[in-house]
Amino acid sequence: MEKDAKIYIAGHRGMVGSAIVRKLLEEGFTNLVYKTSSELNLTSQADVEEFFAHEKPDYVFLAAAKVGGINANNIYRGQFLYENLMIEANVIHQSYVNGVKKLLFLGSSCIYPKMATQPIQEDSLLTGPLEETNEPYAIAKIAGIKLCETYRSQYGVDFISAMPTNLYGPNDNYDLANSHVLPALIRKFHTAKVTSTPEVSIWGTGSPLREFLHVDDLAEACLFLMNHYSSEKTINVGFGEDLSIKDLALMVKDVVGFSGDLIFDDTKPNGTPRKLMDSSKLRALGWTPKISLAEGIRKVYAEVDKSLW
Repeated sequence: MEKDAKIYIAGHRGMVGSAIVRKLLEEGFTNLVYKTSSELNLTSQADVEEFFAHEKPDYVFLAAAKVGGINANNIYRGQFLYENLMIEANVIHQSYVNGVKKLLFLGSSCIYPKMATQPIQEDSLLTGPLEETNEPYAIAKIAGIKLCETYRSQYGVDFISAMPTNLYGPNDNYDLANSHVLPALIRKFHTAKVTSTPEVSIWGTGSPLREFLHVDDLAEACLFLMNHYSSEKTINVGFGEDLSIKDLALMVKDVVGFSGDLIFDDTKPNGTPRKLMDSSKLRALGWTPKISLAEGIRKVYAEVDKSLW
């Protein structure tokens, strides 16, 4: 990407989008374009058409999405499917119509089958049933991948897709009803510590295995892909190691300084048994993550505004 290029970051206030903005500014890109959801409704075809016709961005990072954890994905199934389909269809189509040089679409590891062979390779896509709790969100993300793939083959556009593993970092969602597992654990343990609660309840058995990547590492990978990757094939972005939810909880407990007990609630869903991404394709291109999980959790806990809880 040229340093004077106009770059549109869709979803700039979210965890991923804000990390991409920080990285772009750090690297000397200053011609950045972004709008809040109140300024630009990405689910509106007319609004997105008008925005692209006016701004004419050179590059697009599509990080906007309706997101949430197991609970939110399971409850708001129609909303998650509809809003994500509309957002990606509008942005991808208008990027084509307005001659965007390159677009990066960000998916999710939940696109892969629930029982995919581990570690999950990119060609596992559409080889088996999805995890039921987040199937609508996953289907929307798969549609986005296919939009990039088919627009590339039909129109010759340079649209690429990247699949991040589980993410954490600044601007994460700490709402206990709708957050992902890592921010939920951080908040639960902090609240228990400051209120002297003797125990913390964890969803599920603690046995599922998960991989986590700091969002600043993802942002660096996104810039790397914009500059070094061009293919109709999606590419995984992961840390390369996983751990059980139980071990994650113990790590967060240690960072937060909670001294009570852990209670695992096996009446709650576990979700997918294991999700470890095979990121060897990206590593072979020359990118590797820098932030260890323990270091990343310490940074997040030190930086987050706990008064908002």
